Amino acid sequence: MQENGRNVRGDPGANVATDVPRSRARRWALHLTLPGCWGAVLFACLSFTPSLLPRGGILQGTICGITAAIGYGLGVLLAFVWRAFADRPPRSPKAASWWIFGACGAVLFAVFFGLGQYWQHEIRTLMGVSEYNLALAVLSPLVAVVMFAVLLAIGRGIRALYHWAARTLDRWIGQRAANVVGWVLVAGLVYAIVSGVLLAGFIDAANAAFSARDTRTEEGVQQPTTALRSGGPDSVVPWDSLGWQGRIFVGQGPTTEQLGEFTEGPALEPIRIYAGLASADDTEDRASLAVEDLTRAGGFGRSNLVVVTTTGSGWVDPALVDSVEYLTGGDVATVAIQYSYLPSWISYLVDQSKAREAGRDLFDAVYDVWSKLPQDARPRLLVAGESLGSFGGETAFSGEYDLRNRTSGTVFAGPPNFNVLFREFSDRREAGSPEIEPVFRDGRTVRFTNDPQAEIPPTDEPWEGSRVLYLMHPSDPIVWWSPHLITSEPDWIGEAPGRDVLEDMVWIPFVTFWQVTADLPFSTGVPAGHGHKYSTEYVDAWALVLQSPEITPDDIDEVKFIVGAEE
Repeated sequence: MQENGRNVRGDPGANVATDVPRSRARRWALHLTLPGCWGAVLFACLSFTPSLLPRGGILQGTICGITAAIGYGLGVLLAFVWRAFADRPPRSPKAASWWIFGACGAVLFAVFFGLGQYWQHEIRTLMGVSEYNLALAVLSPLVAVVMFAVLLAIGRGIRALYHWAARTLDRWIGQRAANVVGWVLVAGLVYAIVSGVLLAGFIDAANAAFSARDTRTEEGVQQPTTALRSGGPDSVVPWDSLGWQGRIFVGQGPTTEQLGEFTEGPALEPIRIYAGLASADDTEDRASLAVEDLTRAGGFGRSNLVVVTTTGSGWVDPALVDSVEYLTGGDVATVAIQYSYLPSWISYLVDQSKAREAGRDLFDAVYDVWSKLPQDARPRLLVAGESLGSFGGETAFSGEYDLRNRTSGTVFAGPPNFNVLFREFSDRREAGSPEIEPVFRDGRTVRFTNDPQAEIPPTDEPWEGSRVLYLMHPSDPIVWWSPHLITSEPDWIGEAPGRDVLEDMVWIPFVTFWQVTADLPFSTGVPAGHGHKYSTEYVDAWALVLQSPEITPDDIDEVKFIVGAEE
């Protein structure tokens, strides 16, 4: 590739090495090409367009720098391709061209920076976010410059390595072969470093850090004194083996007294069963141990049995479990197992196979015992999972009929875009139904909603038998992130926006992908009911799935108040 006004031996399409005199303006531009700079400025401006979640100044600057670097590379590439078709060498731009670029670029950037602040204000208003740091917003262009410079330096370092490899190989093989082999060698080396050294090192460091935390107990959490919890008296799962999240799960939750106040009468103490990574060597053994403890505690004798696939480090959303415990008056047992030390957003990228094994092995172990019980003595078998937990929960089933025939109801919240069944149901939705709330086969079993307290489409069709309900916020990046965002516009952007997504959001190649990617780690840093933060929606969801005539609208409102206050 040709840059800095000269051909470098080994570049694709280079014939001879030439030196083009550099003008004073060229030196002022710090050896940047004019086409590349135009691409960088245009992409930097586009980075201010709205995404799903509000952004702070540091995050906005990071996105701006990344997209500017992409724009610079595309600008250089397009100029190279154009020169190849025109069959001419690069020319040093005139000083006037740089002055025009500087003036136009400054105006464009200022306009989009202002628009970006306006769009961010509108997103914060939609979500009820009042926090805003003006100093960091003003600092974001500086962050962008630093990020752009770092990425450009890395790119030029890789290019220099390629030039060196091509020149070295040119001593033994032809120039064209040296160019190709050089690119292959450098590309392979970069891939090995990124995927092997950097990624593996990051995962190992994260595992070490979070595995150390897993041995501790959150302040205020006490070992259960009831035999109805794992880690308590007579439990076959030792307290010390439950892990950080497992001890929180069995050590918290509504008490019998709190449930009795809600029901205004006698209530049962809910059963909570859990097996941590240290409880057994693999997921199959952990699932078997959890079922053994569930049987010991009398879980199969309750009216309701909930199988939960956890997220990442073994977390079970308190709102998910507390809601069903209140609505059933405590007549419920919940069972879950841990499959990773890593938090959800890292597990989302590297532990998908572990989530799959955990979801399948736990449900199969529970179902094996449940299916052998007399039909009139079986509890309602319910399945639940949030985020990566929904992915693992899905893997125990082959499709709609399997979910309908082997469960009494299912609640999945914030399903990742790669969920197999979620994608099947959504992609095969009825014509005219939007991707943010699709209708699958007249909604006979599976339905989707972004607001479960409202009517769930299709409102004119019966919803009988086992109900499968997906909760998904229009602003949840976990639900909508996909590598396909790089080059293709998804339906959820092209269609009418959801209740908490700006109508001004549009799809831009490369840019939208990085914007939504940057939203992922911050998806829960927004008020409940937005992003990847599900809370009181679980109350409405369980009320719909349980289909109990004893649950009244007043009951739902009261439980939502309790769950919301806990959040």
